[in-house]
Amino acid sequence: MSRTVSSWILSSARSSIILQGKGRWYSICIPNRNKIKWKLVLSKICPYPAGSCSFDRTFSFPKAFRHTSTEEEHFSFQLSPAQINDILRAGELSHRTLDLNGKNASSVLRFESNQLASNSPIEDRRSAATCLQTAGMMFGVFDGHAGAACAQAVSERLLHYIAVSLMPRQSLEEIELAVEAMKPVRPILQWHRHPNDVEYQEITSRYFENLRVYWQHLLDLDTELGFSLEEAMVCAFKRLDSDISLEVQAPQENELMRNIALQVAFSGATACVAHIDGVHLHVANTGDCRAVLGVCEEDGTWSTLPLTRDHNAYDEFEIRRLKREHPRSEEKTLFVNDRLLGILMPSRAFGDVQLKWSKELQHSILESSCDVEALNIYQYVPPNYHTPPYLTAEPEVTYHKLRSKDKFLVIASDGLWEMLSNEKVVKLVAGHLAELNMQKAGLTFKKPVNLGYMHNLLLQRKSKGLASLDQNTATHLIRHAVGSNEYGEVDPEKLAAMLSLPEDLARMYRDDITVTVVHFNPETIEDYYRNH
Repeated sequence: MSRTVSSWILSSARSSIILQGKGRWYSICIPNRNKIKWKLVLSKICPYPAGSCSFDRTFSFPKAFRHTSTEEEHFSFQLSPAQINDILRAGELSHRTLDLNGKNASSVLRFESNQLASNSPIEDRRSAATCLQTAGMMFGVFDGHAGAACAQAVSERLLHYIAVSLMPRQSLEEIELAVEAMKPVRPILQWHRHPNDVEYQEITSRYFENLRVYWQHLLDLDTELGFSLEEAMVCAFKRLDSDISLEVQAPQENELMRNIALQVAFSGATACVAHIDGVHLHVANTGDCRAVLGVCEEDGTWSTLPLTRDHNAYDEFEIRRLKREHPRSEEKTLFVNDRLLGILMPSRAFGDVQLKWSKELQHSILESSCDVEALNIYQYVPPNYHTPPYLTAEPEVTYHKLRSKDKFLVIASDGLWEMLSNEKVVKLVAGHLAELNMQKAGLTFKKPVNLGYMHNLLLQRKSKGLASLDQNTATHLIRHAVGSNEYGEVDPEKLAAMLSLPEDLARMYRDDITVTVVHFNPETIEDYYRNH
């Protein structure tokens, strides 16, 4: 990006020129809610001490890295390459899957994840966990809107709801007996988290109580066969969304619990969760996050296999579904300006009770609450609001049987897909993997190793541009999403400008971006087909 373009970005902001934004929530009728700080009490979690999980170093940035306003006197887009890398790599998380013998029998070889904020605070969330009482691993990306509260709650809770839905009856009975006897409960999941990932420690006990009510409900069903994986994911999504709605209507222990329940219910989140067990891959999607499979064909070319559909006004299936669910008199008002009721981009989401409850229920709950403005909750009923609910959290579930040519899965919030196409993402990951393999080959030492040899090796790496190569594939994608020019190459000046945009301008140019890349183990997949 030339200095002329950099200057134009700044001058346009100071002149109040309205740029085309990517905001999805209340962008037509409602002012920017980021002007009120999010008041929830958040605390850092302690990550699992499992030795196989590595957390990349977290950095504390000087204020100059991200301006708070374009009105600052000494506004500058200048960032050094080291500063750019620090910003891009701060949210990196990587995990390699190993069993007790140090071998990898899982079809998941490793995963890499990263986030880059546009909103302040970031409204995206992510989750990754290994199932301890059932088989498989789960990965989730959650894109929040109208605040981070709903995405936060869903990222903490949804994988537990899915895991409980998959547990056999005997296991559910065992944990229920343990809780009744006030004995320790065997962990259901092993989380793989970044040190900066947060959780509502103040409300964890309430979440556990409602999870228990859910497994008690499953026990009451009195079915020995249990759910299929698809049924389990659908049931978990719908039950959690129902609990979010009921929790805000129920009496709470204290004001903090009440405020959290209000913020979770009146904000929203889309969700995309993958469950991987051997060669069996299920993806459940609600909203406009996306999951894409990278496939290496026999001739060495790469192809793309989308595993989700974006649930929004551009999808014909969603338009027909909503028309079936509402009277013909509302056909012209269901989508206005390509948004649900003229407000929301995604047509499926958790929370967002403003588009699910009756007007009377909304008024009753908010009337009995404390200062909703301080909680960043808008009392707003859209026009043509006649036959709620207009929004659902029910997911679409896709099943895919993994093949040896399926190399990786990319799950990301729409902040990535607004910048890069499915095909471009797969091409970037494939190219990055090839570059990493080149780097590893270049680091093969000849014995005996001497200082001269090492010096020449470092010079070769530098000449090939490998010295600063991102080791995390998710970071590589975010770098290209934010900094690519019209030729698909990273422009250092554009990248620096985009990363140093102040809070009052960044959201006009990009959304929060969250990416998780799951790399498959071809040997495990091939072993499955040899034995079946």
